Amino acid sequence: MPQPTGLHTAITNIVASESTISSVKESPGDFGLGNVLDLQEGAKSEPLARLESMELEFFIPQLEGLVDIGAASFGEPPRLENVIGTDERIRITDTEKYPWRITASLLITAADNSQWIGTGWFISPRTLITAGHVVYIKHSGVPGRDGWVKKIQVMPARNENKLPYGGMSSTEFFSVKGWGEEGLENYDYGAIILPGGFPQNLGYFSFGVYDDAKLMGNIANVEGYPGDKPQGTLWYDNREISSLSADKIYYAADTAGGQSGCPVYIIDETVRKAIAIHAYGGRTANSGTRISSQVYDNLVAWKKD
Repeated sequence: MPQPTGLHTAITNIVASESTISSVKESPGDFGLGNVLDLQEGAKSEPLARLESMELEFFIPQLEGLVDIGAASFGEPPRLENVIGTDERIRITDTEKYPWRITASLLITAADNSQWIGTGWFISPRTLITAGHVVYIKHSGVPGRDGWVKKIQVMPARNENKLPYGGMSSTEFFSVKGWGEEGLENYDYGAIILPGGFPQNLGYFSFGVYDDAKLMGNIANVEGYPGDKPQGTLWYDNREISSLSADKIYYAADTAGGQSGCPVYIIDETVRKAIAIHAYGGRTANSGTRISSQVYDNLVAWKKD
């Protein structure tokens, strides 16, 4: 059907998606130390070296009173993560097991030295994935705050005031133009690059690009460090994937501010496979940036051993 031209050419404010899910792509994970969580364990079980240049931090940063990094870009109170109905999250106390130990509590220092909290997860010994708004602040309205954050302290497997593996600071980050320049929700993802890998070989998540048929109705598992619970504690929930687009995955798993950047994963033949980066919330569903073909290619490029 011919389209009108000239002064009748249609225009729109809808940003066309650049994402594709044309074929399955998959990056393998690593169990690291072993000691993998039995899928049947828990009150709410999941359903079917550059050591010479690395300085580990063993002091315990205090997070009490700090707000989710999302509030820096989107204002307070944070709208990014929600408990939907009854809070059914469970606390993870055995954080040294896989996969809990490959999710990290983040203490973020912005360019203006304000401090915030968030969550990240390992895809290689030196690379953690997180939300774009964790590493790059947009539209804060505060002089000197916008742009790349100054520093992020990474604390894998944190359990209140215990750091089983210590911590490490990073000043190297990635994101994409869609977030850093345009602030578009569909491009809200980024990476944290550590100066060296943790000596304990913690392991890291598998991640992949999967078609709608594989994901729709599957179970989205979400784990992270929310700010509405005791500081430095890890919490988990899961729910069915309720809807999909080329750029987003929606689920009713409970989350709260502080979980910005946490992994969203399925369990496929006993293997945990990340499918999205948690970033936003709503009244009936929370959502993450879907790992499309383009997101996948960036994540692979950002992996550092």
